Amino acid sequence: MDFTQILVLAILQGLTEFLPISSSAHLILVPTLVGWPDQGLAFDVAVHVGTLCAVMAYFRRELVPMSRDWVLSITTRQQTADSRLAWGVIIGTIPVGIVGLLFKDYIEIYLRSPLVIATTTIIFGLLLWWADAYSNKRHKNDTTNAEQKNLRIYGLSLKDVLIIGGAQALALIPGTSRSGITMTAGLFLGLGRDAAARFSFLLSIPVIILSGGLKTLDLIQSALPVEWGSIAIGATLSGLVAYLCIHFFLKLLDRVGMLPFVIYRLILGVILFAVFL
Repeated sequence: MDFTQILVLAILQGLTEFLPISSSAHLILVPTLVGWPDQGLAFDVAVHVGTLCAVMAYFRRELVPMSRDWVLSITTRQQTADSRLAWGVIIGTIPVGIVGLLFKDYIEIYLRSPLVIATTTIIFGLLLWWADAYSNKRHKNDTTNAEQKNLRIYGLSLKDVLIIGGAQALALIPGTSRSGITMTAGLFLGLGRDAAARFSFLLSIPVIILSGGLKTLDLIQSALPVEWGSIAIGATLSGLVAYLCIHFFLKLLDRVGMLPFVIYRLILGVILFAVFL
């Protein structure tokens, strides 16, 4: 990998992991379109570690009480709002874990084509637009302040968590977007934009750990040489970009909504059909 490839792919991972536009699609498409060699498992692991560190650093104030109360809920059997949210994140990860283990090879072989990505990019982009319009209409006259709206993620039911978790499993298909489909489900379930995004980002933590862990096992088994300089640059850059992306996305979300991302997805999908059909 030359420096340009490292720079572009690390920035892409940092941006697209949390924006509703599909990181897997962009990491497949960009090397294909420009003719770059495969970046390799080691680099994939590195940029995943970078984005994981970013989301854990950004939500550290939520994660500390969630982790503490989750442990206490096991030892004392007493539940708090933070322990329920932690259990919600864990339970919401189960569907994607099961589907990933069962269909990982099938997805890798048959669902990584540009035409599949074009189709899912458009379909789930339109679904995101519908969910955003539905949520915006539902919350139009809601005078609750932003902090209280965000607290609604602590009131998600088991059914809500399983629906969002089931939606997240669809994101194993490239082009769907993990953040996009989980926000879509959250918006349909009555969460506001910011709350849906926050739960989506918290839900990403165990998913990134699982996917990074699987890639690490593949890397160990492959016994391929590792370019440590590329890994360090990729992890650091993807982490910094991801942290800034989360911050500005949450700041601007209520103002701009999901429409800019929907438009981007539609344009990308049309371009892909035009190029690869």
